[in-house]
Amino acid sequence: MMRVREAIVVEGRYDKSRLSSLVEGVIIETRGFGIFQDKERLALLRRMARERGLIVLTDSDGAGFLIRSKLSACIPPEQIKHAYIPDVYGKERRKAKPSREGKLGVEGLPLPVLREALLRAGAHIAGEEQESPSGKEGPVTKGDFYDLALSGAPDSGERRRALQKKLGLPERLSANGLLQVVNALYGREEFTRLARKTLAAGEKEEAEDGAD
Repeated sequence: MMRVREAIVVEGRYDKSRLSSLVEGVIIETRGFGIFQDKERLALLRRMARERGLIVLTDSDGAGFLIRSKLSACIPPEQIKHAYIPDVYGKERRKAKPSREGKLGVEGLPLPVLREALLRAGAHIAGEEQESPSGKEGPVTKGDFYDLALSGAPDSGERRRALQKKLGLPERLSANGLLQVVNALYGREEFTRLARKTLAAGEKEEAEDGAD
């Protein structure tokens, strides 16, 4: 079990049940979009954010990103961290059919994947000394994205999506969203090295496919 200092925010009770198998700490449900009509629960999240910090762990579909965005607008950025799960396609056992986007939510993912998502978000774990990845070096900038053709080029969107897939990040991240995430997960030199290697490998594969 992980003893996490921050309060973790998930969408529903099945997500909470799944995460409770991994985390010893405070886990709060948004009850979907219900959080934004529930003033008392939203006040609780704000208080937790001030006193302990929050980690938002929502699904990687459109609804999850909308909840994440709305919470980010309600809580100061220094009090909130974002844990992202990868896009994994499939169906949870309890459901008769897959979700609208066909992706597994928090409740359907293996515990090691959830653990990795929390660690990458910078969760404070009792007994484990941690250093923020982005604190090791300067931040990744929009200029770095431009140099890597992740912005400003005709195929920038495609390049970002390919990189996000290789890094295990959800496809719905915008350019600004991706910049925020990589600064939470990587230092500048580490990210630049990973991006160049990943993008070069993808270009090589495309060239080989075109030669066939």
